[in-house]
Amino acid sequence: MEANKLYNAVQKTITLADGREIMIETGKLAKQADGSVVVRMGDTMLLGTVVAAKDAKEGTDFMPLQVEYKEKYASCGRFPGGFMKREGKAGDSEILVARLIDRALRPLFPADYHAEVFVTVNLISAEKDIQPDALAGLAASAALAVSDIPFGGPISEVRVARIGGEYVINPGFEAMKDADLDIMVGGTIDNILMVEGEMNEVSEEVMLGAIMFAHEEIKKHCAVQIELMKELGKDVKREYCHETNDEELDSFLFSLGCYSGEPITVVSRRKRNCVVSIKDGRYSIDPQLAEAIII
Repeated sequence: MEANKLYNAVQKTITLADGREIMIETGKLAKQADGSVVVRMGDTMLLGTVVAAKDAKEGTDFMPLQVEYKEKYASCGRFPGGFMKREGKAGDSEILVARLIDRALRPLFPADYHAEVFVTVNLISAEKDIQPDALAGLAASAALAVSDIPFGGPISEVRVARIGGEYVINPGFEAMKDADLDIMVGGTIDNILMVEGEMNEVSEEVMLGAIMFAHEEIKKHCAVQIELMKELGKDVKREYCHETNDEELDSFLFSLGCYSGEPITVVSRRKRNCVVSIKDGRYSIDPQLAEAIII
């Protein structure tokens, strides 16, 4: 009780279909970050943190998101020794896990949000038979959920394997030896965002069943994150203004059908530059050249 008061820690628990539990805790570690959580399953623990700049750098017109996943030697009781006494650079497997996280997070940031965002997930404790990469996406999303950074999530990622004809969520290393399907699925409470993995010539029905099975679990993860976000008062995100758009020009281009999604014919740059002209702050168009471009 006294420790909880000291750290003001808040915990939420996700119960898997087979009775295993995943715990999300915030308010204890990395409190200077915009958002931080510890995700724990058994003795495997991941620390997910996120920090973001308050404003975008001038001239930035993209989403400068960086994601890093790191498995610390200390998580399994080892420490670098010999000539190299520090952690080395990220390995191939760590880079691939970071890409899985990035692929699910990046599309959900607002299109006009251009502040630098850095997401880091560190494995700080490892249990021998639990695969930590399956929890990394949940840790990253939960850190964003408890922050005030604008984000269209939450999301979660789970591993699905088919073992003995049955689907299993986040199986251990030993169980994976008998699996004929191994995929990572990322999604929101409403949609699937990403699927990656391998399988041994399974049917389309089996593949689709695995994705749907994963999504049902993802829905539970997202619901718990939403509950945590509301409990902490983080359901209202920070205000920002990273773009100054010309509404008159946008309306003009929409009226031409430029944003209609219809295919256009490629013409010379000289012709394109002559289509729209600006005079006294007003936009005008050459109808004949426009007809050559817009189908």
